[in-house]
Amino acid sequence: MSTSVQPLLPEDTGPLAKPSDGRFGRYVRARFANRLFKYYFLFSILALCFVLGLVIFFIGKTALLTFAHISFADFFLSLNWTPEDEHFGAAGIIINTLSLTGLTLVMAVPVAVGLAVLIAEIAPKWMRNMMRPVLDLLVGIPSIVYGYLGLTVLIPILRRMSGENLGDGLLAAALVLALMVLPTICRISDEAISMVPKKYREAAYALGSTRLQVIMRVVIPAAGRGIVAAIIMGMTRAIGETMAVVMVIGNTAQLAKTLFTPASVLTSNIVMQISNVEFDSTWNYALHMMAFLLLVISFLLILFIRYLGRKGSDQA
Repeated sequence: MSTSVQPLLPEDTGPLAKPSDGRFGRYVRARFANRLFKYYFLFSILALCFVLGLVIFFIGKTALLTFAHISFADFFLSLNWTPEDEHFGAAGIIINTLSLTGLTLVMAVPVAVGLAVLIAEIAPKWMRNMMRPVLDLLVGIPSIVYGYLGLTVLIPILRRMSGENLGDGLLAAALVLALMVLPTICRISDEAISMVPKKYREAAYALGSTRLQVIMRVVIPAAGRGIVAAIIMGMTRAIGETMAVVMVIGNTAQLAKTLFTPASVLTSNIVMQISNVEFDSTWNYALHMMAFLLLVISFLLILFIRYLGRKGSDQA
């Protein structure tokens, strides 16, 4: 009994073969759609890079005009910021910004990392499923809500506890910012800890380690890069936050000598003064230089996060 071998039709040769029957029109439409979306996404990326480049160029160009009227040393080393008298020393405001960011991280990081360890390693499943959505909700709350709570609730408490007439200052701003950045640091750290392979824990337990030893000597070091990235993300938000800080820091352009001294940081100083100055003035150029400093700091921090991610992937 003889059997005849049927030749393979074009549609039977695989999904990459071009059909020659009625499906040709659908094949052409699919290729057209793929190319359309490819060029659309490419155009979107290029447009985004172009807009970002324009922002950097505009702010940087305007900021550099500052040094056509005042010296580099006067801007970065002088503490005297009185634009009405043509004094544009931003050193005190820069120091306040760094001090506020450092104080915020000192308050927020231990609590956030400890809470992340609790959620990822210790808490039962029902508690973990409850706490993660709550933290996600806290991340999405607008900053002005935190600022309003700090103004109406926190500052009166600080006045009663400290005996100061004003509760404004670095301490109030740091407490508000710590509450704001804590959910961000906690959730990113939680994800980093959860991604540590289970075999690391099992190997440590097999060697006789306790749970605390496993967490402190195995899990946290293995998730170190992710935790550092979480801290930097919180730092970028603390540096760039405006409205919440404006409402509680006092907005006085002076160096904060105590935690209860009304002060000003880069963001609050910009938003309080930018609408009252002429565009072609040294005052406006100096405010643009402050904005450019914030842009450079954020850019460097993001590059550091990218470096950590690339270094981690190379060692994996």
